Amino acid sequence: MDLVQYLKPTLPRPWLLALAGVMWTVVGVMLGRYAFTWLTRSPSLAHAGLGLAGVAAAVPIYRLGFRGLARQNIERIRQLQERPCLFSFLAWKSYATVAVMISAGLLLRQSAIPKPYLAILYAAIGGGLFLSSFVYYGHLYRLANYRLFDERNKN
Repeated sequence: MDLVQYLKPTLPRPWLLALAGVMWTVVGVMLGRYAFTWLTRSPSLAHAGLGLAGVAAAVPIYRLGFRGLARQNIERIRQLQERPCLFSFLAWKSYATVAVMISAGLLLRQSAIPKPYLAILYAAIGGGLFLSSFVYYGHLYRLANYRLFDERNKN
């Protein structure tokens, strides 16, 4: 075995699914926290409406975008070898997308856009990511139940 293969960090596929789900949860909560903080600095009825708009927008973002991406990622992980590289919880091209999204977030936070209006976008994307993380958790739950059921039937 060469040195690169020896040093490559690997995990079983279910752990990659859990890692992906946790990452989506953490990023979703982080974006939601930004939105909440911006909206509660000077609470008002208008800010409550902006927050509700962001939360309401999270559902279509989840249903029309992130849910499908999560399902595609789950299927991609299922096709990997038994102990893939730790960093393969995301497709390699997705790392470029993540870099673009982080850069866009940094630019938006430094922009002249008032934070309460920016909170709509952050709440919507954060909520969509948070909801989509449960696609991973649901898959892990079904996988664990299937394995448990399979073990019981062997005896």
